[in-house]
Amino acid sequence: MLRNELFTLLDSSLGVTPEYLWASYPNYAVFRHPGSKKWFAILMDLPPTKLGLSGDELTDVLVLRCGPVLTGSLLSQNGFYPAYHMNKTNWVSTLLSGPLPAQELQDLLTLCYDAVAPKRRPRR
Repeated sequence: MLRNELFTLLDSSLGVTPEYLWASYPNYAVFRHPGSKKWFAILMDLPPTKLGLSGDELTDVLVLRCGPVLTGSLLSQNGFYPAYHMNKTNWVSTLLSGPLPAQELQDLLTLCYDAVAPKRRPRR
């Protein structure tokens, strides 16, 4: 998947657009839930060596907030790595151009989005 395809997917399926928070990292995009304002994904361009892979050319890495159970499960699958620069218990990294099919990535993004949604409070 390409960067612009990810942006289109998130906008059309979840109504979320990228936020660019750091002037020194103009290609780093944060995606947050509009209700809770919590991040559920970050897109960074990094050298593969940051994930323990070989290569020097920058590549798009998607870091997803998954929670401990899903993170543990994903790390046992091909194409997922410990989170770069985030809490490794709750976050996981994958290459945007990696082996994950577009539909599976969309489903995973929806899970991450739902996980940070505001919690409903019981009525009294």
